[in-house]
Amino acid sequence: AVKSGLSIAVAVGIYGVSFGALGVASGLSVLQTCALSLLMFTGGSQFAFVGVIGGGGTGLSALIAATLLGLRNGVYGMQLEALLRPSRRLAPAFAQFTIDESMANASAQDDPDEQRRGFWTAGIGVFVAWNAFTLLGAVAGDAMGDPARWGLDGAACAAFLGLLWPRLKGRDPIAIAVVCAAATILFSPFTPPGLPIIMAAGVAAGVWALQHGLPHGGQHRA
Repeated sequence: AVKSGLSIAVAVGIYGVSFGALGVASGLSVLQTCALSLLMFTGGSQFAFVGVIGGGGTGLSALIAATLLGLRNGVYGMQLEALLRPSRRLAPAFAQFTIDESMANASAQDDPDEQRRGFWTAGIGVFVAWNAFTLLGAVAGDAMGDPARWGLDGAACAAFLGLLWPRLKGRDPIAIAVVCAAATILFSPFTPPGLPIIMAAGVAAGVWALQHGLPHGGQHRA
């Protein structure tokens, strides 16, 4: 668990340099960019936030897009609560370090002690490396010039696809992914930055409801 956690921390942390450079290129200061990594600390949401801001979207649109992507961490939190049984005293720390990588590294272990070590190693390791490389990317952003020259503008899309692809193992997830991709492409030319992903989330909820059926009785009428 410790070895895999450290490997994950190095691999993911280095990727933080792209967020730092993109954050500054989107108009945020070095301090603001680093604050997002320190406080928000969920890569997908951070990229969504700076992507909307850099595209000319409003702060509210950026916040909603980032929140939608961050909801998965709430689901992880419920799973980790059942898996690791953290004490109430440590709950805030567990919440801060609950990300894709710490969840994956913990759930991949069979022994309870290894699960805890896997969570903390990946969570803290990624946090330290991610913030260090965010600072490096933000400070070096001006010297690097246009992030598109280095391919960093496509880094967020590549990361999202990397997270999504392994989860498409059934008919329902594939169908929802295809419908959401089509909705995003359809809405993008006609809506401000940040809104396509919000609208696609609504479409996803509708598709899920149709696939699983609507509740009956009073709930249906409500």
